[in-house]
Amino acid sequence: MASDNPIRRPAIGTIGSTRVSEPAAPPRLITLILLSALAVLPVNMILPSLPNIAVTFHADFALVNLSVAGFAIITAVMEAIGGVISDRFGRRPVVLASLSIFVAASIGCAVAPNIGTFLLFRATQACIGPCYSVALVIIKETSDEREAASKFGYLAMGWALAPMVGPLFGGSLDELFGWRSSFVVFAILGAAAFALSMREIRRIPLPRSRGNYVVAYGLLLRSARFWAYTLCMAASMGVLYVFLGGAPLVVGDELGRSSAKLGFYMGLVPTGFILGSYLAGRYASKTSLGAILVLARLLTCAGLLAGLALSSLSITHVLAFFGPCLFIGVGNGLTMPAANSGALSVRPDLVGTAAGLAAAMRIGGGALIASIAGLFLARSIPALFVTMLISAALALLAALYADALDRRQPAD
Repeated sequence: MASDNPIRRPAIGTIGSTRVSEPAAPPRLITLILLSALAVLPVNMILPSLPNIAVTFHADFALVNLSVAGFAIITAVMEAIGGVISDRFGRRPVVLASLSIFVAASIGCAVAPNIGTFLLFRATQACIGPCYSVALVIIKETSDEREAASKFGYLAMGWALAPMVGPLFGGSLDELFGWRSSFVVFAILGAAAFALSMREIRRIPLPRSRGNYVVAYGLLLRSARFWAYTLCMAASMGVLYVFLGGAPLVVGDELGRSSAKLGFYMGLVPTGFILGSYLAGRYASKTSLGAILVLARLLTCAGLLAGLALSSLSITHVLAFFGPCLFIGVGNGLTMPAANSGALSVRPDLVGTAAGLAAAMRIGGGALIASIAGLFLARSIPALFVTMLISAALALLAALYADALDRRQPAD
């Protein structure tokens, strides 16, 4: 595993009248993993509590569900904004401000007297989103490109574990102490992350310009490499979102409409993501980013093609569906660290902006693909595999394009 030992950076000291360097330690990897996990944990930890929240506030379930769908949308916006702000004011202020607001908003959710107040504080909780992007940026600024991709892999493992463990943890808290206890735990975790960040995230001077920082978006969006990496991530997330929306529809009857069984089998995909992220962490520092992307997308396409072949032969065993879908997770686990590292390398002077914009495009693009696919989904396993394959093929094309650009111009 990538070491938590700090990378030594130049700082200032004196010997006589001569200024020399002293080591300055970047945050430990475990701290950055906590920040990234905390950025995604609130999305689904409260899923088992939604019915009880609706009952408490005498609210329609569709309205309460905004606390999940709306949270994801606002998070995407905050990712983009937070990236630009971190380039202007630094990484430390963005992290500390995000965590402070998150803690206050979590307490607000816990004591909310009505659904309006609850949704307002829940939307405010989305300010935690930029912590994931900033964690990526800090790794990028303290590592070379391949080493960064390796550490991104370990970061992604924590990012994937959070949504796997979150619903189980949240459901247990709800059953034992009520749904408000989940938000108390969010506040405690946020306070712990704040304390670690205060101690470990140093204020690093940034080159500043008096120009319009919104122009930074244009500079990135004019880069073919940035588009290749972000489109690869968006289409890869699209495959996952289509699976999450379609799997309950096409195999629910096969499992006797058992939520527990469905949850168990759907957990194979995040398990695959963790495996892929581990492989990225282990080998990304030794392999080119383009090669990792192409291999990742080929694995996903091969798995989905195998699933399509099995379903076309009327092999309906549940593992004939979920087994091939495991490669969605493996492919995405390999893709995200490599593509993030590439996207953040396009403009070293705008690495924070790039991290935030790439995250927003990944979330928004994946959701758009899933929304379009939802118009054509049918209660058919072959149709679902075809739909996922289309998005997977788009991701493969983007990976091939990114690889070609990297071979032509390996570094900017």
